Amino acid sequence: MDFSFKFDPEVIIGADTLSLAGTACSRHGERVMIAADHDLDTQVVNRLKDILEDSGVKAIVFDGVHEDSSADMADNIVELGRAAHCNAVIGIGGGKALLIARMAAIMAPSRITSFELLDGRKITEKFLPFIAVPTAGLDPFAFTEFFIAADPRDRIVKSVYSPHGLNAAVVIDSALFKFPSVSSVAMEIFNGFMAAIEAYCSSKANFLSDALLERALNFYAKLIKGGANGLNAVISADPNSGASTANNLLDTYAQACFLTSLGSAASSPGIGAALSYAITARFHDVKQQCAAALLPFITERLAAARPEKMSRVASFLGNTKAASVAEAANSASASILRSMEAFGIKPSLKEFNLPLDKLTAAADAARKLEFVSNSPWTVSEDDIFEILKKITA
Repeated sequence: MDFSFKFDPEVIIGADTLSLAGTACSRHGERVMIAADHDLDTQVVNRLKDILEDSGVKAIVFDGVHEDSSADMADNIVELGRAAHCNAVIGIGGGKALLIARMAAIMAPSRITSFELLDGRKITEKFLPFIAVPTAGLDPFAFTEFFIAADPRDRIVKSVYSPHGLNAAVVIDSALFKFPSVSSVAMEIFNGFMAAIEAYCSSKANFLSDALLERALNFYAKLIKGGANGLNAVISADPNSGASTANNLLDTYAQACFLTSLGSAASSPGIGAALSYAITARFHDVKQQCAAALLPFITERLAAARPEKMSRVASFLGNTKAASVAEAANSASASILRSMEAFGIKPSLKEFNLPLDKLTAAADAARKLEFVSNSPWTVSEDDIFEILKKITA
């Protein structure tokens, strides 16, 4: 398959790489707006501000972004940044902080509103450089020329165009990744694992994306096979596990997230990512568990559509004794279910009592997102309805 791929952002990845943020940001202006996650430790934000100012960059901080904040908060950031004459935007924190900061960077010079952006307005020339500093891992849309946002008017997900060259830099400091529990980090790992599998099996996959995503899948599988004891070292820095063990696991996770995002940009995200975003836009409480609940049912369909690749996924998880490619592919889903059970994660959202009729509109919007057409099977309404029934049963 012929393809064209250009990788623009400067990427700095590793432990304590936040120290290099000033050097990266100083290339893009003397005044920056920091859109920060409200739940982030204030010491981290203050440290970033100090690092920037030591590099001659004046920083203005907006720290009001919560995980349940709506996309129109980007309007507030734009107004504050415009008043301060900022010429770049930094997003630091979880997925919502990065999303809103990214929108603000697009909107600021053109003086458009978040609703105009959500309604399909395309900005191709005037935008502010965007620097991402994730603290929970990257999403599969981090390097794509579009991303997914929920419209606060109806909580339906939409695809938003991201202009070429918007992403100026990404600083992935694994020492900033903090998780409250073993189950929380395990669900983030399964979330990334699903994104990597979908991009790996996509009809847009190519030799570059395969190389990136196979490495990412290997990293995720290593973390999964390490079990709860290994992840507990990340959470508690158990002295019996050794500090180096925790640091190595965090570095592995950070590298897996980066490779998944880059591989997804070279290939394409899938229906699982679309459904996860759509469902959590309607029901925020299920955010962490949603992708993990979807994963086994998405892999079942991928095993039928891409048996060779799913047999490869199974081998990463340690399944090497299957009699045939099809048998190996089918074993991947079973292995994932066993691993989820070992971490105490259920492949279901039943405990949240989600009404099926309220999920269907969100799911239909997800199915109609343009990139879903790159799924290796034709995603029908019946497919979506069956998956919804399984995760809510």
